[in-house]
Amino acid sequence: KMRQERGIPIDSLDYAVSPIYLDSIVALGAKVQHTSRWMNGATVEASNEAIRTIEKCTFVDSIYLTRTDEESFGILSVSLRKIEVIDNEASSDGLKASTRQLAQLNLLPLHKAGYKGKGIRIGIADGGFYRADSLEWLPKKNWLGYTDLTDDKEGIFGSSGNHGTLCLSTIAAMRSDYEGAATEAEYYLFKTEEHATESIKEIDNWVAAIEMADSLGLHIVSTSLGYTTFDNENTNWQYADMDGKTSRGAQAATIAARKGMLLVVAMGNDGNKAWHYLSTPADADSILSVGAVDGEGVIAAFSSYGPAADGRVKPEVCALGEQTSLLNAQNGEVFMGNGTSFACPLIAGMAACVWSALPDATNMEIRERIIQSADRYTQPHEQYGYGIPNAWQAYEQTTDIETIRENSTTNVQK
Repeated sequence: KMRQERGIPIDSLDYAVSPIYLDSIVALGAKVQHTSRWMNGATVEASNEAIRTIEKCTFVDSIYLTRTDEESFGILSVSLRKIEVIDNEASSDGLKASTRQLAQLNLLPLHKAGYKGKGIRIGIADGGFYRADSLEWLPKKNWLGYTDLTDDKEGIFGSSGNHGTLCLSTIAAMRSDYEGAATEAEYYLFKTEEHATESIKEIDNWVAAIEMADSLGLHIVSTSLGYTTFDNENTNWQYADMDGKTSRGAQAATIAARKGMLLVVAMGNDGNKAWHYLSTPADADSILSVGAVDGEGVIAAFSSYGPAADGRVKPEVCALGEQTSLLNAQNGEVFMGNGTSFACPLIAGMAACVWSALPDATNMEIRERIIQSADRYTQPHEQYGYGIPNAWQAYEQTTDIETIRENSTTNVQK
């Protein structure tokens, strides 16, 4: 429905993977875990013998192993044809614990004007959401549903999923001493991160979630996950791979933008390490990748930085990720946490509020408004990107975006 409203047409990427091909793969001994219509492929579990047979099928374009659990079988991605990837570009009343992080984005005036994300549907992809189904400060009236796309035996609300609940609290939590960034938005929860292993298969899980988000008509997806290295070192990526085109996650994120969604992705927490670069899918084009700053607006030392391998500005924007106020799912207490993981959902919530105030805008218009409202827009920086956005300015902005860009430098400052 959302795509119909915005004039985004159905195309070949919306067609389901051929059941004839899938049935053929199953007949060869594989177990299909999930499919990807955007990648025209599937993630399957198969024995070594079955893998060798599948690879020889005439309808299979390519396969690659994403995880090996035992010597007897592996989990692999099967591509049925090549995909051409498009390469384009607190309430204001009272001092709540969350006021500082909302005020830094100048989001409180939008809240006061009544724009808190109503009518906007947000997906959150993470490693689980501990106790989110039983917490009073997460209003169930805003729930759209949830899906577990992992192999984990523990459910989506199990104890290992506290990270997802913390991220969710910055968007959706509402009580007398704490307010999320978009408390009137609706949200859908995806568990894509697996706790037993770190493998490319988790990116396949994430792609499946993004495709489901498209089917559900979600406007925004917030992802506080990123990938560069894996248990199998042979599958690790290099900086050159952070180009928005190499990983399936980056490819899917770019497709999602073409489908009308706004993806918001954490940059990563490697800024003070030998690998200080961004991770994927933060490298994707046409999204908002998010870095972390402190309460004074100074970049956090851990915040990964860009640019992307092909020279694009990364991150696009920053939000409070050092000493961010969060709600503890175990005891309900407010505490401070660090990470681009927490800056990311703040931007997603801000985008929801701006979009609820401008319901006729497209995803790319919302993205551009947010970027051009940032405090370093005319002089983007390899760590700050375009800087800290201003929600009220993004809402009020009437200046032609292209005119601003023509008159501004695009060189990344160091």
